[in-house]
Amino acid sequence: MTNQGFTLSDEHKMIRQAARDFARNEIAPIAAEIDESGDFPLETIKKMGEMGFMGIQVPEKYGGAEMDTLAYVLALEEICKVDAAHGTIMSVNNSLYNYALLRFGTEEQCHKFMVPVAMGEKIGTYALTEPMSGSDAATMRSRAVRDGDEYVINGLKSWISGGPVADYVLLFTMTDPDKKHRGVTAFMIEADKPGFVRGKKEPKLGIRGSATSELIFEDYRCPVENRLGEEGEGFKISMTVLDAGRIGIASQALGIAEAAYEASVEYAKEREAFGKKIGQFQGISFKLADMKTRIEASRLLIYQAAYKKDQCLESGGRFTLEAAMAKLFASETAMFCAHAAVQIHGGMGYSRELPIERYFRDAKITEIYEGTSEIQRLVIARLETGLR
Repeated sequence: MTNQGFTLSDEHKMIRQAARDFARNEIAPIAAEIDESGDFPLETIKKMGEMGFMGIQVPEKYGGAEMDTLAYVLALEEICKVDAAHGTIMSVNNSLYNYALLRFGTEEQCHKFMVPVAMGEKIGTYALTEPMSGSDAATMRSRAVRDGDEYVINGLKSWISGGPVADYVLLFTMTDPDKKHRGVTAFMIEADKPGFVRGKKEPKLGIRGSATSELIFEDYRCPVENRLGEEGEGFKISMTVLDAGRIGIASQALGIAEAAYEASVEYAKEREAFGKKIGQFQGISFKLADMKTRIEASRLLIYQAAYKKDQCLESGGRFTLEAAMAKLFASETAMFCAHAAVQIHGGMGYSRELPIERYFRDAKITEIYEGTSEIQRLVIARLETGLR
């Protein structure tokens, strides 16, 4: 990897500062409130769209900012330092939804389904998971049956981020169950059509403001022109898109870890016990040292993955290994740092008066969604050994 992958241009610094200022001024005042209520923050998401954060890598002709992956991860990190729920929405719309359309959509599909999402006017989401189909996507039970110029879709999707409010859904469902994962097909779904039903809203541990729900399809009729790619290409599309999504989750995890670390440093310098600042005790100082080291290692893995992703956009290659390593290490770093922050803050870390306990709750999901830590280890090992 050349130095180019680590160098921040003036444009990079500008979007990082813009995201930092927006997060502090617009998101910080409502972060605790949306965590408590679980309400989707539509107003701030719309403002994020106006700022260019909902379509950072989307070409200008589709309403985006047309920047690179490093710009995206820098902005996402700053948003997540203040509130990971806003970051989840930003990540899903950029990494999963927009990226899929950019890689596999037609010109007409990009104009119809991506422009309003990139501009923050509409919400897009990604629907792969089902109650009995998580990491093993080939076992999904939802079905799409061709009927002339339409597909009739039936089934249930679960754990869909933004499900309660999404206007458009990138749906993966079976068109040929006998072919297992080779029988999965992708569709662009319009939520205002008959047969689309929003199911129960999940009572989540963390990232509560991102609002997650089931999506139910009851004889939903999807035009053939809304199919993304060809029949049977859905699994390939979903896995390709998840590579990009894992860079987004790694960036989210980095933001959470940094927030927990920075709060801990300040507390360690202020809190006194036995006549000393608690940061002077080895038990605390070693925790801070480990937090900082893991954070900076995570950052380098994320920047490497971002750089490789942009290279692959030109070459057509894959960045699966780099994305998996970044996601695995950064997510476990987020959990490590959040856990340490609670311990350093003691009783105040356990109190809802401070955001420390929210960092702890938000961090956990980064080890689970868009591929668990176990799946990341499996991906990395298989790619390195060639063994299946």
